[in-house]
Amino acid sequence: MELLLLLCLLGMCVGVCLFAVVLVCVHYTSSVPNKKRLQLTFKDVPLDKEHPFPSIYEPPEIDLSIVIPAYNEAVRLPPCLDEMMPYLESQDYSYEVIIVDDGSKDNTVEVALNYTKTYGSDKFRVMKLPANRGKGGAIRQGVLSARGRQVLFADADGATDVKDLCGLRKALKDLMSVSGVDHGIAVGSRAHLQDDAVANRSFFRNILMWGFHVFVIIVGGIDNIKDTQCGFKLFSRATARDIFSQMNIERWAFDVEIFVIARYLRIPSVEVPVNWEEIDGSKLVPIFSWLEMAKDLLMIRLRYLIGAWRVDVEKRG
Repeated sequence: MELLLLLCLLGMCVGVCLFAVVLVCVHYTSSVPNKKRLQLTFKDVPLDKEHPFPSIYEPPEIDLSIVIPAYNEAVRLPPCLDEMMPYLESQDYSYEVIIVDDGSKDNTVEVALNYTKTYGSDKFRVMKLPANRGKGGAIRQGVLSARGRQVLFADADGATDVKDLCGLRKALKDLMSVSGVDHGIAVGSRAHLQDDAVANRSFFRNILMWGFHVFVIIVGGIDNIKDTQCGFKLFSRATARDIFSQMNIERWAFDVEIFVIARYLRIPSVEVPVNWEEIDGSKLVPIFSWLEMAKDLLMIRLRYLIGAWRVDVEKRG
């Protein structure tokens, strides 16, 4: 009996020590890359001039900004843009597309600048980051330089049908009308595929997605969004400003931190079913990428829990 009690006490001591070590490690490894908006320029191709990107803290100039992160996307970007640009041109609202080159080693920038030449720098801009920051970091820099009243981020592969943007815009408008605030997120979702959307995704990727979703609920604490990872999310300008200015994660798990910050700021969100199709060439590496995201989820949870990362709740405008 005494031996059992001794073993229990020893186990508790070891557990406490391990937990203390984890907390110390989390606290002292919680530093992130510079969260300030980089002072970057975009090129006006016809005039061969560079102009500074504006700030999201300035008043909006257009209706919609679309931010597309791109890392070595010289091949997949043209099919996406060849579908997106004619659709946007047919709409009755003003827009801009911002391609954020995340330190590509191929000719992504040159490919993207061809569209600036075609559509003009008022509608199409290319942001070149000095070094690779990760998908979340690239989107963050693009969002913080957006001019739109609404800000969408989308993937460079065009996996989500751009025509679903109409549904997201309506859902966001309705959400803000009901809530009576200038804040809101319309989340493109593949969770309703059986009922409302069409998707062709590999069985293996489905298994990983379901497992990750369970982990998001248990560890991330996000139980109100069924599909956190779909790369098609629309924000009001105020929401984009207040969330992305406080983000810490710059790689794959950044989507989850979006909803963590939104929960602190009490920003409403709504999921909207979208049509989605898996496109070859994904930068996600099965197993490895999901393990990396799981690690980031755990770090998000612990760092906000111990106060290493904080959300300025007064920042909500």
